Amino acid sequence: MRKTLIAVAVAVTVLDGCSLIPDYQRPTAPVPAQYAQAPAASAAVPGWRDFFRDPALQQLLQTALTNNRDLKVAVLNVQAYRAQYRIQRADLLPAVTANATATRARTPADLSQTGSSSVGGEYAVNLGISAYELDLFGRVRSLSDAALQNYLAQDQAQRSVQISLVASVANAYLTWQADRELLALTQATLATYEQSLHLTGRSSEIGVASALDVAQARTSVESAKASLATYQRQVAQDQNALQLLLGAPVPDDLPASRPLTGDLLADMPAGLPSDLLNRRPDILEAEYQLKAANADIGAARAAFFPSITLTASAGTSSARLAGLFKGGSGAWTFAPAINLPIFNAGALKASLDYAKIQKDIGVTTYEKAIQTAFREVSDGLAARQTYRQQLQAQADLVDASQRYFTLAERRYRTGIDSHLTLLDAQRSLFSNQQTLISNRLAQLQAQVSLYQALGGGWSSHR
Repeated sequence: MRKTLIAVAVAVTVLDGCSLIPDYQRPTAPVPAQYAQAPAASAAVPGWRDFFRDPALQQLLQTALTNNRDLKVAVLNVQAYRAQYRIQRADLLPAVTANATATRARTPADLSQTGSSSVGGEYAVNLGISAYELDLFGRVRSLSDAALQNYLAQDQAQRSVQISLVASVANAYLTWQADRELLALTQATLATYEQSLHLTGRSSEIGVASALDVAQARTSVESAKASLATYQRQVAQDQNALQLLLGAPVPDDLPASRPLTGDLLADMPAGLPSDLLNRRPDILEAEYQLKAANADIGAARAAFFPSITLTASAGTSSARLAGLFKGGSGAWTFAPAINLPIFNAGALKASLDYAKIQKDIGVTTYEKAIQTAFREVSDGLAARQTYRQQLQAQADLVDASQRYFTLAERRYRTGIDSHLTLLDAQRSLFSNQQTLISNRLAQLQAQVSLYQALGGGWSSHR
């Protein structure tokens, strides 16, 4: 009989019922076939080690990918969804259990039919299958497929967290670099202002400059000191923000940082919008969730049909331990059950409607993810084109301001112009230099955003 039970178990494991999951069709991407700011061509996205060329930034990124707590939580979530999928998948196979029992009992004389006390026992060894559902209509397989798709979606969510982390660390580092350059610029400007104040004071002592000139020069010095304190605070806060992203202190042995005007980032080819469908993890996540909702429809449909469960066991039992495995001691049970839904107040229909609505929501979410990705890439391409022109114009403005300041200082020292003209030239030069650094930072961060929008940053090997 044990051989019979094993044969039944093997037969039900290979039984292949039908599937009621609707055929999946990927929704059409609701975006143009190409970007307005880029030619139509397919292009691969480089890995972060190839895109970010600053050695200091590369070390910081590696530290963040190892220690960042948000990324660790995302990885653990993937493992949790994988475990849930394994649990659901296990329902496709019968659970076979083995148990052994032993019972000894004494019956007193006044309760015994023979009028004398007796001691008896029962021993049993069984191998059984408990409440295994024959998946004739694919309900269990549909649930297993939905769990698989949810697991794959969570894996893409983890990739999204990694891409976001790479971009956040890069932007935080670039902001830190920009504020350090602004701090250095302010320190140099303050030194220039203090020198100008000293010379103006000397001129006032000999009657060449007025008290108003001295007051104006001192105003510039105090204004620069206020800016210096601001940038000192921002540099410290930038480092704190970077440390939070790293999940560890900023290393003291960082390689020398490249200036913002250096070769920090590689060129980023745009490619086609269709490339995003296989590259952007948020789009892939939305599609996997859509597939999971599609599988849930199959499970809801299968609930309308009868379900068959099997409970069976086979083994041996005996009143004496020595006779447990002797001939004639075999015992078995076989208890199939069928459940046919007849009336449930529309609950099954409501469950199917709910599953279909969830799929419609999944389609809309998927389409919105594509539209968002297309917009982010288009914005990045537009920024890449315009920032180059803006930076060149700002650099030319700084050069012009430098010439203006040099001429104004020379004319003031020779008594041709007033100190007010010199003061205006100083402030104009300082302001334009600050704007140039800020614009360069904005350009670099726009490049990082384009890299993130194109799905880069999730693999160091690409």
